[in-house]
Amino acid sequence: MRKHPHSEGECATVFRQLERNPRSPRLRLHGLKGKPSDKHAISLTYSYRVVLILRVKDREVVLLDIGNHDETYR
Repeated sequence: MRKHPHSEGECATVFRQLERNPRSPRLRLHGLKGKPSDKHAISLTYSYRVVLILRVKDREVVLLDIGNHDETYR
């Protein structure tokens, strides 16, 4: 997160939690509606989201975008 280097610690914590348990309530995982219906989002901070593809069967997470609400939900 070049624009917000102060968020690196929070980012690392969230990614570790995502690795351990992607359905942790702390992440607020939710499916996106509409065109990106195969994608999910989690909360990185109050303002920032991570958009991802979650493949539970394959134990795989594909990170697609990190940014504020308007940037990631376009």
